[in-house]
Amino acid sequence: MLNPPEASPAGRTAVTALLIVAALILQVSVANRLPLPGGVQPDLVLLAVVALALVAGSMTGMVTGFLAGLAADIIPPADHTLGRYALVYCLIGYLCGVASTEMDRQSAVPFFAVAAGALAGTVLYAGTGMMLGDPRAEWATVSSMVPLQVLYTVLASPFVVWAVLRATRRYERGERSRGDGLSVPVARYRAMSGRGGGL
Repeated sequence: MLNPPEASPAGRTAVTALLIVAALILQVSVANRLPLPGGVQPDLVLLAVVALALVAGSMTGMVTGFLAGLAADIIPPADHTLGRYALVYCLIGYLCGVASTEMDRQSAVPFFAVAAGALAGTVLYAGTGMMLGDPRAEWATVSSMVPLQVLYTVLASPFVVWAVLRATRRYERGERSRGDGLSVPVARYRAMSGRGGGL
């Protein structure tokens, strides 16, 4: 049986862009409207950036994080300093991409990496707000809202990570042999998708 043709880099970029656009739409139209206790919502865009960085590496994580963050800064209801999400998502995307090298060794690492990414992103966003003098980023408010937002984001993570893995599955074959910076080893993908006993 003939193997299907390998996916092009342009196709990978298009899928990444579609995933981020879908995450932004779901964030604005669904997640932001959820009447959850504490008045905070899960950050689906952050989860998409973390999942893409874990699958595709640090360069994709950094670029995707910056562009997704810039879109989140602009899209209504944007009520914060322009560039905060771009900075936070860019850093988190890079760090999660660097951490993705651990996926070959432990199949449980993706879940903890997503949780750590959610925590780091939420804390970093709150920290930048405090540094920029955002009146909503006072210590009392941040200390009560951050744990809830991390909890909600982690609870939403299996759905977002599953969607990202399903969408990027076709790029698994042949990525190692090309050796580019936007690749995912077969063992890492299997660990993340649950075929190796993980997530």
